[in-house]
Amino acid sequence: MSLNTLLLVYALPLLALWALWVGTGKWRSRRAQAILDENIEAGLMEPNTLHPIIDPARCLGCAACARACPEKTVLGIIDGKAALIEPTMCVGHGACATACPTNAITLVFGSETRGVDIPLLSPEFETSVPGIFIAGELGGMGLIKNAIEQGRQAIEHVARHARRVGGGGAEVLDVVIVGCGPAGIAASLGAIERKLSFVTIDQATLGGTVAHFPRGKLVMTAPATLPLVGKVKFGEISKEKLLAFWEDVLARTGLQPHFEEQVTAVQRSGDLFEITSSRGRYRARAVLLAIGRRGTPRTLDVPGEELQKVVYRLIDPEQYAGRNVLVVGGGDSALEAAVRLAEQPGTNVTLSYRSASYARARARNRESMAAFVASGRVEELLQSRIVTIEPQAVTIAHGGELRKIANDDVIICAGGVLPTQFLHEMGINVETKFGVV
Repeated sequence: MSLNTLLLVYALPLLALWALWVGTGKWRSRRAQAILDENIEAGLMEPNTLHPIIDPARCLGCAACARACPEKTVLGIIDGKAALIEPTMCVGHGACATACPTNAITLVFGSETRGVDIPLLSPEFETSVPGIFIAGELGGMGLIKNAIEQGRQAIEHVARHARRVGGGGAEVLDVVIVGCGPAGIAASLGAIERKLSFVTIDQATLGGTVAHFPRGKLVMTAPATLPLVGKVKFGEISKEKLLAFWEDVLARTGLQPHFEEQVTAVQRSGDLFEITSSRGRYRARAVLLAIGRRGTPRTLDVPGEELQKVVYRLIDPEQYAGRNVLVVGGGDSALEAAVRLAEQPGTNVTLSYRSASYARARARNRESMAAFVASGRVEELLQSRIVTIEPQAVTIAHGGELRKIANDDVIICAGGVLPTQFLHEMGINVETKFGVV
């Protein structure tokens, strides 16, 4: 076989594969750059939690980090280097740093322009206030596996503290656990295992932050060990199946959290704590905070907001079929809620937003909203504000006049008030981190 024939047989296919590889790489780079540009335009460049920073001098552009990230679109390769292209979607998995073969990735809190408040904790998860402990997302660990492990470990130190304090009488609890997400559940099971007297309180429902994920969202988490239950292997699991798992855990273990009860104050009384909630008061030797970083939903502070038809996030669009629904807000969550509601049969959707445009929403959500408004499936009221909420109607100020419209449900997507003030009121020291570990 001649040299020319060999070249045709072997070299040309290899050349074609190389050209395909280069072309695919360029296409992926352009796509990643487009996603990054979209987020820059929308002002969505500040991560909410632990996130990676990438040293370009060490980065090989191998994309191991992007493949390892369960969120799929958070990291991308641009011009041969890894980049954080969807910062607000990063939830702190940390898998990217583990996967990087050259240690080019460092996980940090905050950024140079926006600090993230992290409570100062001892290795025993104790805050600057002796007897108050923190586990899970509030302490910077948002992963389900890490939150479970922190809750499991923290309750061991809580138990030791409660034994040291002692006294107070039979009516005094060993610990009040605030929050019923993964960290709170793990801590509560640990409390049962150690025969501690306790109560678990959550201002919302079972599951913490996970309960507020969109319907059908896949949650990725590694195996973890739960007290009383043992090792559990989640893998990639839907939100609904994960919540069903937590329900089964409650049924099997007898854990009975107090839902829809909000803790409003925690005050020291000698060696004990006085905990005030929306339903009563508790005395305890210790407090374990297992709450999320999103805190309490931001309210409108208008008459009628206390009605049961008012909620602060969309969980299941199908339950609103055939109803008159008002969505309030102009961010991604509000636009996505309005579009998903408008897809339900017979649902009349109105969106109210105080500004003239959706400056902090992604382009694809703005485009979807524009299409639904143009088709008449969503009524858009920009530069408007809610005046009153009534059982069967809402009054909206818009265009220099008050307008009253029929209404069955109100969904307010105005973000959350971080629990920083709540921590300060308890005397807990908080450190603001600007892009550091």
